Amino acid sequence: MAEYFHSVTLDKDRCRGCTNCIKKCPTEAIRVRNGKARIIKERCIDCGECIRVCPYHAKLAVTDDISIMNNFRYKIALPAPSLYGQFRNLSIDEILTSLINIGFDEVYEVAYGAEIVSKFTRDELKKNNLKKPVISSACPAIVRLIQIKFPSLIDNLLDLSSPMDISAEIAKKNASKKTGLNEEDIGVFFISPCAAKVTSVKRPIGIEKSKVDGVFSMREFYGLILDNYKPDKTIKLNKASMIGVGWANSGGESYGTMIENSIYVDGIQSVIKVLEEIELGKLNDLDFFEGLACIGGCIGGPLTVENNFVAKNRIRKLADELDKSTDLNNVVFEDIEGIELFWSKKVMKNDVLDLDKNIIKAIDMMKQIDKQYKELPGLDCGSCGSPTCRALAEDIVKGYATEYDCIFKLKDRIKALSKELNELVLKSPPILDKKEE
Repeated sequence: MAEYFHSVTLDKDRCRGCTNCIKKCPTEAIRVRNGKARIIKERCIDCGECIRVCPYHAKLAVTDDISIMNNFRYKIALPAPSLYGQFRNLSIDEILTSLINIGFDEVYEVAYGAEIVSKFTRDELKKNNLKKPVISSACPAIVRLIQIKFPSLIDNLLDLSSPMDISAEIAKKNASKKTGLNEEDIGVFFISPCAAKVTSVKRPIGIEKSKVDGVFSMREFYGLILDNYKPDKTIKLNKASMIGVGWANSGGESYGTMIENSIYVDGIQSVIKVLEEIELGKLNDLDFFEGLACIGGCIGGPLTVENNFVAKNRIRKLADELDKSTDLNNVVFEDIEGIELFWSKKVMKNDVLDLDKNIIKAIDMMKQIDKQYKELPGLDCGSCGSPTCRALAEDIVKGYATEYDCIFKLKDRIKALSKELNELVLKSPPILDKKEE
């Protein structure tokens, strides 16, 4: 399998091999061997769970450096709706004006792109040929989770481009018309709350190439926005209504689509439980499922600054101050003609969990794994450096570990060796006394 970019990376110098990360990873993408963590890139979905739990800050999210803005003649900022919840006393217009003061020529709200997606999601759900429940594709970590752990649900995914990608394409197209510049000279930069969005730009899902030219960390821009805040020079830039801004919180997408027979779930472990229910056919009467990897939604992303519960409340307050009259049934969005609203590429299963391409060999390996697993204690303690006993059994069969990586197996082996040594000592020949000779 070809290696691809990941935003989530490991700083081995900081890692102390504590094993905190292996228990939280939803796809079992981390192992600890020889006192250091190792990320299995093919399994990683860039959800950022390991970033949250690492006490040594050894897990990092790689984003673009702000200096790449210099490569473009015209620069457009794409702030995620969750950015608005990071500041205590700043209005949306004050935040957007600060972005202009930083050096952007224009700001295009991803919240407005979210309204476009809400409109088309509602239209799509009126069709009878969709596999129910339709699963939101807005969170790239959840889409990649489905590719790896729930491939049978790929056909349930809504094949709409993300608000970020739609916003980037519209912003670049409009700017080209306004300035006369070629689109190659116009840089569009997303200010992201999470690592998964970085990866989705570098390695797009459902589209050939993202129109986003760079992704900046929300943490990095938090200080820049405060430093460039000039309250006496605020410009009216906010265009999105409460529907788009509400996407920052979990349930915002479901509310925006106005689909009554829908549920929303945040936190990747909780999402996994619901996806298991969907896979078993227990939720076929549901129309729409919104799953978000981060607790609270995008406001809980690993690249945010503010406490997610505080930020969630701020988003609610800001949304209440915005236009509430948007009618998705009748609204007409400008400038979407020719925009790639739907996926152009089929999302495929990620076969990283397959044991071998040769089915006979794969079956034999599965039998070996079952045998190894039965010999392990089944405690799933993680002390071996694998997240579960089942994962260790698989690692042993694949040659990545030995049974004595399990401390309980090692302890039993040491006891057995100690007993053998004691028995050998008792069986050793007597030492003859020279006087007796």
